Amino acid sequence: MESKVFKHLEGYESISLPTTQINGSRYYTTPEGKNYPSVTTVTGLLSRVGIKKWRDWVGEEQANKISGQAMARGSRYHKLQEDFLNNELTEKRLKEITPLDLMMFNQTKEITSRLGDIYMLEGAMYSDELEMAGRVDCIAEFAGKVSVIDFKTSTKHKLPSRIKGYFMQETAYAKMFEEQHNTPIEQIVTIISVEETGKSQLFIEDPNHWVTPLKKLRAQYRKEYGV
Repeated sequence: MESKVFKHLEGYESISLPTTQINGSRYYTTPEGKNYPSVTTVTGLLSRVGIKKWRDWVGEEQANKISGQAMARGSRYHKLQEDFLNNELTEKRLKEITPLDLMMFNQTKEITSRLGDIYMLEGAMYSDELEMAGRVDCIAEFAGKVSVIDFKTSTKHKLPSRIKGYFMQETAYAKMFEEQHNTPIEQIVTIISVEETGKSQLFIEDPNHWVTPLKKLRAQYRKEYGV
């Protein structure tokens, strides 16, 4: 397939961060032996009430089915994006995937093709300042700026007011990258492939806008769970 060849920069490798389950939540163990909650665990505080109401409404069995399908769809989409950015996605592979996966990948291919130099892909990081850890989808140049790139899938279009957790998650990754590599992140970029409409969404935010809300959420998590 004819497509852009992405350049990967050296010196920004992922580190080893073993995971462990503590009281049902995922924690990462840093090289210094500290256990930090995952970014998604902390930002999950924002949606837990809404998710509980939804699960009660549709029923546990149906909720598990829908959630499982969404997670599987997201995993397949992320693997396609990862292979694409690693210059490993072949025409043969694209012919073998389902029509849904092909549609969702093609939706965002033009946006993903705008990425410049790639600093990190599926990389593990942590922050001693935030006391959080996680795996970022991608750190790359986008529109000439070093950016956190987050790939999402959704059944329906998202309103910005409903995805504050995404922006805080990406801001956490920005802080981690800056702390570990001394390289400022200029923007956070959310790319969403939408199943029902067949039209992608793109959100670009200033991470500085989300630092304070993120720290408040982290404080709430510490107050509730003591970690």
